[in-house]
Amino acid sequence: MPSSGVRIVIADDHPLVRGALAQAVSGAAPGAEILEAGDLEGVTRIFSAGEDVDLILLDLAMPGVRGFSGLMYLRAEHPEVPVVVVSGNEDRGVMRRCIDFGASGFVPKTTPMEGMREAVRKVLEGGIWTPPDVDLSAPADKETADLVRRMASLTPQQVRVLMMVSAGLLNKQIAYELKVSEATVKAHVSAILTKLGVESRTQAVITAAKVEGLAGPAATVRATD
Repeated sequence: MPSSGVRIVIADDHPLVRGALAQAVSGAAPGAEILEAGDLEGVTRIFSAGEDVDLILLDLAMPGVRGFSGLMYLRAEHPEVPVVVVSGNEDRGVMRRCIDFGASGFVPKTTPMEGMREAVRKVLEGGIWTPPDVDLSAPADKETADLVRRMASLTPQQVRVLMMVSAGLLNKQIAYELKVSEATVKAHVSAILTKLGVESRTQAVITAAKVEGLAGPAATVRATD
């Protein structure tokens, strides 16, 4: 596709990484407008300003993001915009899960510059790019596929609420952050439990941690909320 008028968002909290990605984008799509964000809120501000975006390059680990939550939120909120995950995580299972969650590509940060440019070009043309040794043809195991399906059923706001629940926030704190009523937050939590097929906030966080592939314990949850 012509590069003129193409707008690409680079979302990473490290300025040096953003600079390297901007160099890759400039080589792959000369003339493209590059917008940078250091956290998930920065990405949402770009969309709130009414910007039309053609591609997002997203780091999995930056402020405002927990595991796959940033990818889940952006795919739910802006399904028409392709997202390429750019990460220091080179686990092939994580790469596959990102594609299952709707990413159009996964680029390890160790990828040579020309590989990054190839990824940007391919995704802008409507394709999917991952390292060549990632097998996208094999189906995910049944448990993983079921977890992905349930998590993918959440609305953008429900994803944000689950992120905050996972961080241990109370309903009143979530309501304050999202500028909604506490009753609205409770309704979101109830819907989340139903969609995930669980009975408590703790179980919801554990489910989220499973699908993220986190090895450590789930975030602390306030059982009294």
